[in-house]
Amino acid sequence: MLTKAATPAASAAGAPRRRRAALPLAVGLLTALTLLCLLSAGIGAYDIPLGDVVSSVQHRMGVGGAPLDRVGESVLWNVRLPRVVLALLVGASLGCAGALMQGVFGNPLAEPGVIGISSGAAVGAVASIALGLNFFGNWTVTVCAFVAGLATVLLVYVMSREGGRTEVVTLILTGIAVNAFAGALIGLCVFFADNAQLSQITFWQLGSLAGATWPKVLAVLPCALLGLAVAPFFSRRLDLLALGERPARHLGVDVERLRLVLVLVVALLTAAAVAVAGIITFVGLLVPHLLRMAAGPGHRFLVPGSALGGAVVLVAADLAARTVAAPAELPLGVLTALFGSPFFFWLLRRTRRRQGGWA
Repeated sequence: MLTKAATPAASAAGAPRRRRAALPLAVGLLTALTLLCLLSAGIGAYDIPLGDVVSSVQHRMGVGGAPLDRVGESVLWNVRLPRVVLALLVGASLGCAGALMQGVFGNPLAEPGVIGISSGAAVGAVASIALGLNFFGNWTVTVCAFVAGLATVLLVYVMSREGGRTEVVTLILTGIAVNAFAGALIGLCVFFADNAQLSQITFWQLGSLAGATWPKVLAVLPCALLGLAVAPFFSRRLDLLALGERPARHLGVDVERLRLVLVLVVALLTAAAVAVAGIITFVGLLVPHLLRMAAGPGHRFLVPGSALGGAVVLVAADLAARTVAAPAELPLGVLTALFGSPFFFWLLRRTRRRQGGWA
């Protein structure tokens, strides 16, 4: 586990400054998200001016504005906006899940993939493709990924529970073992898949929002809204848990119950996101860590702020993925990892130098 090692006086002096940064940071993230959504809706092979995007949205809402021509309306409402909304929901889900995971594990480097949600969902999706399952039509891969992700988390939790308690170290080690087992199952499915299935599996594993539709938005919407609405209510208990398990219990926190509920919330958010977008790495790890550095470790801002930051990152990444190498489209998961990894490594080095090393 990583803990801050040095300069407690400096940290205490910097805490009020970081807390004051929360409100401007939230306003800045909201502004950035609004601008990115408008840009993402307007930019593409068929360019739509931002004023026309706003006008069409106003027209649909019945507050003035005017409709676009037939092609423009179709591109905006059937192609662009479902993709923007899906990016927003998936990014918010992954960002919020990352903040909850880091709070539950007391480790700023934890992410939803640690307990096997992403790899479990990948097994469900890859197996359904390789075995040619089709019992839910076009939704088969999505349903299999969602169910397998949730089942994997429950399996990890049950396997790591002993004597009515679940230790963080045991949970992480069980997650690592299950991740390795899931990797082997995915490799087995890939080995037996034919060329057409291989191409579908590869596309899904790299992450993409290219297949975004309103039905997919509606599929992920209940899980995302439920998880995002429930998560902030646990902020105070996560702050108490950050003091350590024993102090948290003395202060009235039922640690076991809190851990179980939050793991289920994380599973719900992540499994739904992965099921519709494939594997997208680094959002759940990078965003909460950046916000913690900017506004401090308090979960009252960190949990909703990470949802907002995750949405900003994914809408921006999706816009870059489909415009940087147009007319080709870069895999979204590859893009987030390609830029997120070096940036995160730089932040770690910078933080380490300022704090005098990790304990």
